[in-house]
Amino acid sequence: MVGDEFSDTELMQYLGATKRNMLGNHFWEYCVNDPPRVVLNKLEARGYRVVSMTGVGQTLVWCLHKE
Repeated sequence: MVGDEFSDTELMQYLGATKRNMLGNHFWEYCVNDPPRVVLNKLEARGYRVVSMTGVGQTLVWCLHKE
């Protein structure tokens, strides 16, 4: 997952993300099929950098900041 319904649509298109609504959720999300390394490299090319990363259960979460 790379974004929610309020994310920058141009950036989501650049990442190759598709918008979906999972059954039971009351919100939309953008998802990609690329591995995290590819997504992070694309975001770095757009001026983002990783500030922190953590694991939540079996999920990895990255926090980024745009320069």
